[in-house]
Amino acid sequence: MICIIDACKHHQLVLCSYVIDELNEVVEEKFPSKQKILDSFLSKIPYELEYTPKNIPDIKEIEMRDAKDKPILYSAIIANVDILITGDKDFDDVDVEKLEIMNATEFVHRYGSLD
Repeated sequence: MICIIDACKHHQLVLCSYVIDELNEVVEEKFPSKQKILDSFLSKIPYELEYTPKNIPDIKEIEMRDAKDKPILYSAIIANVDILITGDKDFDDVDVEKLEIMNATEFVHRYGSLD
């Protein structure tokens, strides 16, 4: 079985500061004993960090069910990524030119067998 990290070896992984901050908050709140493991994991995987601005401009042409997801989408747009990988169902109906949105399973099926 291939994991998403293995499938990413042929791609540049980009994480935005918003997602990392949110991840740290959730781990601190729900799994405080796992913070060192998260820190170790993030220090070992290669990724590019995209800063998420605090003031996100209104993207009127893009409809989203959950406004709290706009910083993630905006970060992907300004980073000029090709693929946004998310399991969040609120992204299912989002349509952005030059940005493909898929879940981890779809990504692994499409790109996981590349050597």
